[in-house]
Amino acid sequence: MTDQAQHHALGAAHAELMGVEFDSFDREREEITLRFRAPDSFITPRGSVQGGLIAGFLDEVMGWAHVWATDHAEAPLNLDLTMTILKPVPAGPLVGKGRVIKRGRRVIFLEGELFDPAGTLLARATSTAIPTPRPVAASRDS
Repeated sequence: MTDQAQHHALGAAHAELMGVEFDSFDREREEITLRFRAPDSFITPRGSVQGGLIAGFLDEVMGWAHVWATDHAEAPLNLDLTMTILKPVPAGPLVGKGRVIKRGRRVIFLEGELFDPAGTLLARATSTAIPTPRPVAASRDS
């Protein structure tokens, strides 16, 4: 996949808001690593990223793990997402790792983790999803 195609695939408005950047994909482990940048606007009065937005980071990394594992042919449609926040998530750079745990024709199981730049685990999630054909995004230039 070209750099331009990677950027377009990750360049949806919500991904831009989260500062998503592709880092790597390990085909053998079906694990993707994405980098995020949580903006100050995501911070609550408690001083950390709002929980629903943390779920968004984890959903993004789990979904892309399945997309890359299927050579961009499929995208998951979540049935559920379970999240645990282990430490407050700060504004700034974050690292997400998502992986396919098990994939069947009717259901897939995904897992995601969110780390600070030092490698401290901040949050984790699991998802049960339905594999679906990946929607083709319209060109942003049209």
